[in-house]
Amino acid sequence: MESARLPRASRMAPVSITRDEVSHLARLSRLALTDAELDHFAEQLDVIIAAVAKVQEVAAVDIPPTTHAAELSNVFRADVVEPCLGADVVLSQAPAAEQERFRVPRILAED
Repeated sequence: MESARLPRASRMAPVSITRDEVSHLARLSRLALTDAELDHFAEQLDVIIAAVAKVQEVAAVDIPPTTHAAELSNVFRADVVEPCLGADVVLSQAPAAEQERFRVPRILAED
């Protein structure tokens, strides 16, 4: 099945974001930003938008979208039933055991 790809002409044209747009987004997000922060974020968002536009220029119509750079295959082992360790073997490795159970320090006081 072929994936539906947008034609080259309908891709997003490169745009930039203004300080006023950042201010508007901050108001919508209920963020109180200083003038210095608005200027700083406008510059950062402009760089991000330019990077996305550059990636869109490289994306070709004949290349299918991918989720990973390398193909992945199932790396799980077969689910095989094996006998488990006995309680005596497991408890022999525990720092403390009592009545065939792990003994752990008390963390709650009794009322």
